Amino acid sequence: MTRILIIGGHGKIALLLAPLLVARGDIVTSVIRNPEHSASVARTGAAPVVADVEQLSTTELATLFKDHHAIVWSAGSGGGSPERTYAVDRDAAIRSIDAAAESGIPRFVMVSYFGASLEHGVPADNSFFAYAEAKAAADAHLTASTLDWTILAPSTLTDDPGTGEIETGEGITGSSVSRADVAAVAAAVLADDGTVRRVIPFNSGSTPIKDAL
Repeated sequence: MTRILIIGGHGKIALLLAPLLVARGDIVTSVIRNPEHSASVARTGAAPVVADVEQLSTTELATLFKDHHAIVWSAGSGGGSPERTYAVDRDAAIRSIDAAAESGIPRFVMVSYFGASLEHGVPADNSFFAYAEAKAAADAHLTASTLDWTILAPSTLTDDPGTGEIETGEGITGSSVSRADVAAVAAAVLADDGTVRRVIPFNSGSTPIKDAL
């Protein structure tokens, strides 16, 4: 039985991911910042834990992570100020990566975005710049770690129903993909050791997720 901790447990992807994991028998903990979100998280079958990862130290995060087998980072600043974007999407993510290593948790799945890279090419005066910088730094820190990481790089997210089918691999172009299918991909990679140490860019497509991976 796998114990999985989701950071950003009240996010749209996390709320779709938790019931998929619970349904197959995993034990899921969803970390949330706002205690008012506990009931909606509990309805997914996950155990809500109130903790502000933006404020916790690496050691405190390692304590929070203890006894889990895998971490899913699905948190985000939600497009706030650049300062908060760096604090959450870069700094808290990096501390979480270090905390996973410190607490002996091997598996770490990062929800990133299509095109994330240190060479992202976003102009400094673009409102997306801080997010692009933050995600690039966090992803680079993860790939340099000793963890069994997987980075998910979905294209533009939609709230459309999931199809269970995606397109991935070299040369694909970004279009869009439903959050439901992102959740399904996250669930699939957690059960597939063949996805360890892979960056997986994807969008909606016509290949069943298991086959595409």
